[in-house]
Amino acid sequence: MNINYDALMLQTLAENAGRTLLLHSCCAPCSSYCLEQVSPLLKTTVFYYNPNLDGEEEYEKRKAEQIRLLKETGQADFLDCGYAHGDYKAIAAGYESEPEGGARCARCFRLRLERTAQEAKARGYDFFGTTLTVSPLKNAKLINEIGFELEREYGVKYLPSDFKKRGGYLRSIELSREHALYRQNYCGCEFSKKA
Repeated sequence: MNINYDALMLQTLAENAGRTLLLHSCCAPCSSYCLEQVSPLLKTTVFYYNPNLDGEEEYEKRKAEQIRLLKETGQADFLDCGYAHGDYKAIAAGYESEPEGGARCARCFRLRLERTAQEAKARGYDFFGTTLTVSPLKNAKLINEIGFELEREYGVKYLPSDFKKRGGYLRSIELSREHALYRQNYCGCEFSKKA
């Protein structure tokens, strides 16, 4: 069955105005459009958990850009849990030679979404979600399936999305230019850097 996750997100936003969202963000460019969509309706906190990033320098560079964007726009609060590359190395072990978009990526999506769901539950957020679906290189169906599975597991509502729809990815590029954001040319892990 084909699910229109973008339409489902719009309906969820309309029905839950004023509620709280913990939104996992991989970087400022990706979050720019996503925040434009959700922050007018949900009280949003950006959750920066990206243990997949190749090196602490890259992590800090992307984090600084995320914080700068939020200061410029005032669209959301910010929550960082620090660079935890060991978390990623543990789930990537044995999957190093997987192709981009394969099983290693699915494990990475789950790692980041699960930590977001855990934090959302612990901190009393109404919803959790992710900006990952804005990328045309990320499997929105898989990401949403993981999100709904974690909703059942943790008892916190998942905000479905396919942010690349309705020109979302192109708008994120425009917003990146407007805010002069550092826009990396790879996912962030050492394996995508080599691809």
